[in-house]
Amino acid sequence: MSVRLTVAQALVRFLAAQHTARDGVRRRLITATWGIFGHGNVAGVGQALVEYPGLMPFHQGRNEQAMVHAAVGYARQSRRLQAHAVTTSIGPGATNLVTGAALATVNRLPVLLLPGDTFATRPADPVLQQLEVPYAGEVSVNDCLRPVSRYFDRITRPEALIPAALAAVRVLTDPAETGAVTLALPQDVQAEAYDWPEEFLAERTWTVRRPRPDRDELDAAVRAVADAERPLIVAGGGVKYSGAEDALRTLAERAGLPVATTQAGKGVLPYSHPCEVGGIGHTGTATANELARASDLIIGVGTRHTDFTTASGTLFHPEARFLNLNITGFDAHKQAALPLVADAREGLTALTEALAVRPRRDPAPWAESKRAWQARTDAAYTPDSEDARPTQAQVLGALDTLVTGDDILINAAGSLPGDLHKLWRARSADQYHVEYGYSCMGYEIPAALGVALAAPGRPVWALVGDGTYLMNPTEIVTAVQEGLPIKVVVLQNHGYASIGGLSEAVGAERFGTDYRLRAPDGRFTGPPLPIDLAANAASLGMRVLRPHTMRDLREALADAREATVPTCVYVETETADSVSGPPPAQAWWDVPVAETSTRPSAAWAREEYDRHVTARRRHL
Repeated sequence: MSVRLTVAQALVRFLAAQHTARDGVRRRLITATWGIFGHGNVAGVGQALVEYPGLMPFHQGRNEQAMVHAAVGYARQSRRLQAHAVTTSIGPGATNLVTGAALATVNRLPVLLLPGDTFATRPADPVLQQLEVPYAGEVSVNDCLRPVSRYFDRITRPEALIPAALAAVRVLTDPAETGAVTLALPQDVQAEAYDWPEEFLAERTWTVRRPRPDRDELDAAVRAVADAERPLIVAGGGVKYSGAEDALRTLAERAGLPVATTQAGKGVLPYSHPCEVGGIGHTGTATANELARASDLIIGVGTRHTDFTTASGTLFHPEARFLNLNITGFDAHKQAALPLVADAREGLTALTEALAVRPRRDPAPWAESKRAWQARTDAAYTPDSEDARPTQAQVLGALDTLVTGDDILINAAGSLPGDLHKLWRARSADQYHVEYGYSCMGYEIPAALGVALAAPGRPVWALVGDGTYLMNPTEIVTAVQEGLPIKVVVLQNHGYASIGGLSEAVGAERFGTDYRLRAPDGRFTGPPLPIDLAANAASLGMRVLRPHTMRDLREALADAREATVPTCVYVETETADSVSGPPPAQAWWDVPVAETSTRPSAAWAREEYDRHVTARRRHL
């Protein structure tokens, strides 16, 4: 039996029938579609969504990149077991997907991209918004999505949708392969009818597998842990996606192992747990980094060992060995590690069982260091006066006194990720949502929408600086339209604070990082620009609160937390130059400095660079 439908109609029907299953729980895979319509998708996917309004919920976006960010936020909050689709028109709508697709793939998060494409039949050539490539007639702008997609296909014939759609869902539901998946849809093919086998449109369930460790790899891992005198666990996002927090806690408690966390892994143990020692690497705590420098075995669990985690290869002891538990062999072999290729929960459970007879290690050696770091955090959080203008760290401190484990904090770029990784006291496994694989400015507000859709009823906070806000505030309109009561905290410091500090450190003298009027000599040394981001947020439909002092801020945050409409808390922050800020970086990060320069600041920065770079080592 067959059903005659257009390609777009069949695709919507197919997606609505796909489910995931893990640990006996079945979920719908694609729960909604985001879209902005143009001539490349309005008569195809757009018409199909109208045809089947009960099958596929729809969210109207304002920026294509932002729609992908919203979908990524949803997928991360759903622990990669559910996802959203994103449809765009041909041309600029499609190319606007590239940044979001890269973010999804870098962070190993599933999102389905459905960009319109040029005519497969080429009745007119070129058509509106078509990229002409003299040497390759089949190339379109959608080919820009190939390197940032885990799977890419162009559907030039109706029947080609069947294998392509199945392959797309296979990748979306594969924990080792997932990321952005792109099905480019020529606008004429979208509207073409075909007789679809009923089996293609039937309900289908995809098991999200939990591979168990190989016995030989497990035996080697057990020997490495048993022989180590000072082991350290580095937990990454893979622990969360596996739902392995309890398994990690059990191993850490039974063996007395300290647990440091990457940005993606922060929260896998609550900050109050004795084995939790805070963030690791360039933005980490002194406690975690001191342990890393002394450890003889680094047990990476679900981490990619990025340069921020390893302090650009300068953090760990020269003779340290690595054991990497990861669901992908690619990541498990990094740092010349002993690989343990497995699902995080299954691998941790197997390790714990095999180590059951080993003596428990005492967490006391790092307890005092952890208490000292909490004291430094308290100092950064505490203002001298409730009538003073808050610093950025003090804004976090005010939020810290207010939230519970239900609250979810979202951030991605600027100086906030460093402050949050060092200072934030995560109370639940999914409270801390910092996208630092791609560290994309403009991620926070749209991601908050996706998180709010995945976790209805929970307070969702998007923390942004003024630079990030200006990158991508458009989905505020979507939040207002859909009644999603996200809370946006805008920290106004009149420029790119993070990159400004880095610029100063590498001898570039904060060039091009201030939001200031241009002086007669051409330098940006005038007063701050006369912009009002709070008024901008209000003009997009948000309720806006403008606290001026710490006392005002506490009241505003409490008000926003209880709000049932999208609410912005706009804070003009004090600079770290005049008041105590957060502790400085506890480990190095490699940003090359000019080898030659006539400017003293650059020459000094190069001397510092040469001093640090000598500590870099390859673990072979």
